[in-house]
Amino acid sequence: MRVFVTGASGWIGSAVVPELIGAGHQVLGLVRSPEKAAAVEDAGAEVLLGSLEDLDTLRQGAESSDAVIHLAYIHDFSQIDAAATVDRAAITVFGDALAGTDKPLSIASGTLGLAAVLGRPATEDDRPDASFHPRTATAAAALELASRGFRTSVVRLSPTVHGDGDKGFTPTLIAVAREQGVSAYPGDGSNRWTAVHRADAASLFRLAIERAPAGSVLHGVAEQAITSRDVATQIGQGLGLPVESVPIEQATEHFGWIGRFFAVDGAAANEITRRSLGWEPTGPTLFEDFAAGHYFA
Repeated sequence: MRVFVTGASGWIGSAVVPELIGAGHQVLGLVRSPEKAAAVEDAGAEVLLGSLEDLDTLRQGAESSDAVIHLAYIHDFSQIDAAATVDRAAITVFGDALAGTDKPLSIASGTLGLAAVLGRPATEDDRPDASFHPRTATAAAALELASRGFRTSVVRLSPTVHGDGDKGFTPTLIAVAREQGVSAYPGDGSNRWTAVHRADAASLFRLAIERAPAGSVLHGVAEQAITSRDVATQIGQGLGLPVESVPIEQATEHFGWIGRFFAVDGAAANEITRRSLGWEPTGPTLFEDFAAGHYFA
């Protein structure tokens, strides 16, 4: 297939592109600048310059391809609603472009926060109300396309998609520990975090467009329940810092913006994803990446 990938130069996209090409697919990658285009071209993909706001460009990419993997997102936590609005518009364009075809569309979403609402680990069968989070509404919009005959799927990713070069949540927690002089965890540290290696996330997106049934929700979760205390302990060992509890009500004060995420219980299951697609994560665990030195240089 010829696959249109948004966010092709991003953290996950730069793993998805070679995964697709290695499986025999062609890739058209959306990138925002000529500087980012070079890396995508070096990986063997064709480049389409544009942004998520360029709806005509998005339509062009989707109409000229056999499948769409939508990874790009505006990760600005100060403008959550605006980011979701842009994302919803992109999904609407993809729906229009793919209407009347059996071309697959797979979009990225997340698992974080679902368990806290459900009171148990989230499963792929759970469908949170669209009001849960603005990005949940965009995922719901994508799934609604399936009821109209589109082969759409939503890949809910772990909050930590790790590997060498990660600049996400985990490096942020490490930076906070360095600044504070202590590696902390919220409350008793029993709240749970999930993780997946970047290569395993990439293989899941490939499987999603190759074989996921219409309306599928998939969990990009390899490690289903790592406690925040264990994360803090590993960070403390890596930095040679003491490990201590911070009261949950002080999490935002201590950790900054990431505190409200790190204090949430976020366990999520992956059994349905494994069974339905034959997805078997093979990458290193988060703590194996710690031991390999990817985070403490």
